[in-house]
Amino acid sequence: MLQKSTIQLLRFPFSFFLLPVYLFALSFLPAIHFCRAIWVFVLLHLLLYPASNGYNSYMDRDEGSIGGIKNPMQPTKQLFYATMLLDLLACIIALAISATSLLLVVTYIVFSRLYSYRGVRLKQFPIIGFLTVILNQGATIFYLVYHAASSDLTTHIPITGLIISTLLIGGFYPITQVYQHGQDAKDGVKTISMLLGAKGTFIFCAVLYSLSFGLLFQHFFALRQLRSFIIVQILFAPVIVYFLYWFVLVCRDGTMANFKHTMNMNWLASTCTNTAFLALIFLNH
Repeated sequence: MLQKSTIQLLRFPFSFFLLPVYLFALSFLPAIHFCRAIWVFVLLHLLLYPASNGYNSYMDRDEGSIGGIKNPMQPTKQLFYATMLLDLLACIIALAISATSLLLVVTYIVFSRLYSYRGVRLKQFPIIGFLTVILNQGATIFYLVYHAASSDLTTHIPITGLIISTLLIGGFYPITQVYQHGQDAKDGVKTISMLLGAKGTFIFCAVLYSLSFGLLFQHFFALRQLRSFIIVQILFAPVIVYFLYWFVLVCRDGTMANFKHTMNMNWLASTCTNTAFLALIFLNH
């Protein structure tokens, strides 16, 4: 029987926060192979992401709030074995799609483990850890989805999509760390958010999001599809409003950079971004 702690620490709901890159890649495709797109969704959101979450929790043994969980349970050895099984299943599905898919999945797993594993622990280095996350969850996942869900398993991946997806994760990830400075310092980890400070984290994320949307505008302008860009901006507007509201609160009182506001921001940003990219998929296909 699966233990409650194992189910909790795999953090299946957290996959919702990483869904935008998957949908964004599908929105870029000229033609979608829907059967493989479904298998890639299962591979990522039911296997690969939960395995990564679980392994990170197994290594961290968090006592304070983590992404999506206010009061995490302590992991057991069962969690470790569960992450290995999920990774194995992800590799089997990837191999069934293509050798390229398997290579990308293995790359994701390796860097995910290097990020968390106590013997290496890339997460303790603010810049290297940050780059590992955004390249893994951004460019690598975009490449995997675009390739696997394409009608011809193409390896000609648009550079613009790779860069935008990386910037989107880069603009999202540091905010998830803004309330964990004390806990991370206790664990010997220095995150990009700790390096920037709470206010600096907001400014840094705003810059990366601005760059990503600037490139998105350029992409749609070149395709003469500015209507799509406007739709994305309209659906993303609530995120900007809440982001600015929260930033003002943090400027007045640093304790407002807390778990509650972080989760509110995560759910709002993910919901709006997912809706925007779903709208693009329906428009394009």
